[in-house]
Amino acid sequence: MPQQIIIIGLGQFGMSLARTLSEKKAEVLAVDPKKQLVEEASTFVTEAIVMDASDETELASLNPAKRDAVICAIGDDSRESSIICTALLRQMGTPYIVSRANDRLHSRILRLVGAHEIINPEMEFGKRFANKLLYRKAMADSSLEDELNLTEIKIQPYMAGKTLIELELPKKFGAIVVGFRKNITGNIVLPNPTEPLNENDTLIVAAKEDLIPKLIRGK
Repeated sequence: MPQQIIIIGLGQFGMSLARTLSEKKAEVLAVDPKKQLVEEASTFVTEAIVMDASDETELASLNPAKRDAVICAIGDDSRESSIICTALLRQMGTPYIVSRANDRLHSRILRLVGAHEIINPEMEFGKRFANKLLYRKAMADSSLEDELNLTEIKIQPYMAGKTLIELELPKKFGAIVVGFRKNITGNIVLPNPTEPLNENDTLIVAAKEDLIPKLIRGK
């Protein structure tokens, strides 16, 4: 059964999230006070409604307690509304609330009023892009889940010719190799811990974000 998710706020982040979740077959109910944004979202979400989500009566009509999750993605210009909306969602028994924060103070307030998870899209993107920029010749950031990066890294000089057993990447860098991308075919294969690494291949590793630069440098 597909997950039922409400997205409140259809700015750039909310709209992108609504589209992606819909593409992944979630049942998305999109909400925004601006008719134009709701009409745009209605072309790909399950349902789209023009609504002020800081109004308790209107918000209750969405039955948030019966949804799998609600994302309060209200933008920078409506901080007060995002706080009110988050607090109301918690009072209504919403099982999982993700709220967008603009800064640390906003994040603390949202946590205090009931958000289960806080996200700052601009900050997260900035952190990810900084690593991609600094190490653009060595890595490609494939995915991010909280502090965990799934990253594709070129075989570094200190790795070439050695096996994963010899490198001890989990012990030294907390990095788990989940696959190899072969340069010749481009195919991803499962890691062989006893096979020497080829300098033309790449590693796909799971590791905490702050350890990726150390993994690339080898120290």
